[in-house]
Amino acid sequence: MVNKKGRGLLMVYSDVAPEHDDEYNRWYNEEHIPERLSIPGVLSAARYQAVQGGPKYLACYELDQPEAYQSDAWQHSLNNPTEWTKRMSPDVIGTAFIRNLYRLIYPSDVSNDTAQADMAPIMLVGRMSVPPELEDQFNHAYNTERLPTCSAVPGYIRGRRFQAVTGEPKYTTLHEMESMKSVESPEWEAWRVAVTPVWSGTVRPKMVHVDGSPGVYTRIFP
Repeated sequence: MVNKKGRGLLMVYSDVAPEHDDEYNRWYNEEHIPERLSIPGVLSAARYQAVQGGPKYLACYELDQPEAYQSDAWQHSLNNPTEWTKRMSPDVIGTAFIRNLYRLIYPSDVSNDTAQADMAPIMLVGRMSVPPELEDQFNHAYNTERLPTCSAVPGYIRGRRFQAVTGEPKYTTLHEMESMKSVESPEWEAWRVAVTPVWSGTVRPKMVHVDGSPGVYTRIFP
């Protein structure tokens, strides 16, 4: 079976003026996403809209490896935009435009279940940084104190963590969920405020989210 998730991730965030919304969404759904899915190494893609946080739109591309973005095929597409792309690309009309390329850091391997999974209906996305001297403790605490306990939240699918290859901030976390009921559940609130030794006492006070993070996104395409 063809994999749908790998070790790379491209996240493109954007805001556009309201008068561009309709055509922007048509361009993305009808031309841009299919074009990107034709590039070798692009395993799956989906678009999301913010329910909480921002920017408003998020396009998420699951890659076999982050190096897929540097491939000749992808660079050819970037350097030879269609006429529609020249008019509607978020780097042309966007009032906000963020494009970050990531490499998977947790879990260390892509399980068969994850590799075959569709794009989640809901994603809670955290984008954060910590001082360099705390990175080892940050990663260890996130991987051992925080993420393993998410499975207690009803409707929680999986959590994955990535480190930036290009773009900032350095780290992002994807919490994939079945519906907004997970985000609104008492179990998620209990997880969010849970006190754990290293995370609560050492790491969290120094961790910084960028504006709009954490964001909650609902899938709008496909």
